[in-house]
Amino acid sequence: MIRGALAAVGLLFLYFFGLTRAGLIGPDEPRYAAIGRAMEATGDWITPRLWGQPWFEKPALLYWMTAAGFKAGLGQDLAPRFPVALLSVAFLICFFLVLRREFGERVAWYSGAMLATSAGWLAYSHVAITDLPLSAAFAGAMLMVFGIASTRNFLVAGVLLGIAVLAKGLVPLVLFIPALWFLRHRIRDLAILFGAAAVVAAPWYVLVTLRNGKPFLEDFFWKQHFGRFLNTELQHGQPIWFYIPILLAGLFPWVPLLVLLFNRGLYRDRRAQFLIAWFAWGFIFFSASRNKLPGYLLPLLPPLAALLGIAVAEARARSLKVMLLFATSAALLCVIPALSDFLPQALVAGVSRTPFQLPALWIVPALAIAVICAFLEKGGRRDFAVGLVAFGMVAVVGDVVWRVYPVLDRAVSGRALWLEYVHSNPGASITCLPPVNRSQNEGIKYYAGRDLADCK
Repeated sequence: MIRGALAAVGLLFLYFFGLTRAGLIGPDEPRYAAIGRAMEATGDWITPRLWGQPWFEKPALLYWMTAAGFKAGLGQDLAPRFPVALLSVAFLICFFLVLRREFGERVAWYSGAMLATSAGWLAYSHVAITDLPLSAAFAGAMLMVFGIASTRNFLVAGVLLGIAVLAKGLVPLVLFIPALWFLRHRIRDLAILFGAAAVVAAPWYVLVTLRNGKPFLEDFFWKQHFGRFLNTELQHGQPIWFYIPILLAGLFPWVPLLVLLFNRGLYRDRRAQFLIAWFAWGFIFFSASRNKLPGYLLPLLPPLAALLGIAVAEARARSLKVMLLFATSAALLCVIPALSDFLPQALVAGVSRTPFQLPALWIVPALAIAVICAFLEKGGRRDFAVGLVAFGMVAVVGDVVWRVYPVLDRAVSGRALWLEYVHSNPGASITCLPPVNRSQNEGIKYYAGRDLADCK
């Protein structure tokens, strides 16, 4: 009871505290939010439009979520972000329940705590872009057919897979391929699954094609799908090893525990084989793509977190190796405050010109947590060791949201510049964009509520 209450408070704090302390960031978040706002204002829920022009980069799900936020009166910052954070929390609860059914309470708590406090899942739950909705819906579909799966589970999985297709097109269908091998003997249930997915996703694709024809098909399927995979025209080309550091960053601070996955005995269980196949196929697929962005890897964090939870639960009690791994995970927490100071300056001055220093204020608490975690593991209190690292992550994330988000608001969001203009020119209407970076350009347009040309 107490553990459940603490987990609920932690989730609410991690995923909803400070959602509006920074304005919409980057070129994509304000752009997608503007499309969702336009859907709500015009009543056209079929054709995505950016400043009146059709925009076929992504399917409609995120825009619908944002439009629903505006319809609920949530405001310019909360309307795009709150639905994403809510979906993330809903998935985490589903993740916990499925793992508890399959592996028991202990694995469910370990895996749930690790995923909920991992840097990658948290970061993408705070921004209104398509990666989290895709990941939550797709991972939900995979979990429904994982382990003990009834025909009803396949039906729910199909609905979730259809939602994932509405989130990001054909990608979830490709990522689902490993599940086909594991479920190859359940042809009837797979037919139900794909039938349900088609019923959910096909109507929008048919309607948007009928209304927009060839421009939609060429832009959405050829340019945004095959083009992204085969060439670097969209300027996101990266080397094949790009996702190795991204994966490590996304799993922070639980990275040291990856050592436990190099254990053959872990994969005797067919369910663990399913999880590692889910991860490995996705990692190979995304690494082979010519265009790479960090958020693409997000659908692969749930299976890794599940495997980590299983490995930690099965590891020998009072193990020196596990003791050192927990201590290292806890010690890594001191890196986040350093990154908090580093990131805003690096965004403005550049990475090479920004010094990176570990703040002494946070080194001592992080090392203290590391020592306590080691003693907890040595004393057979592994549950408390996991909880302490998770609690440490909650504390440092709270510090980041409180201190760093306002700095990011001024450095990379257009909101601060827009508010400054409004306060300096009461009653006046902005007519052009000042000489700022691309991220702030899109943000200013969003807060101004219309397209703007450069002042030049």
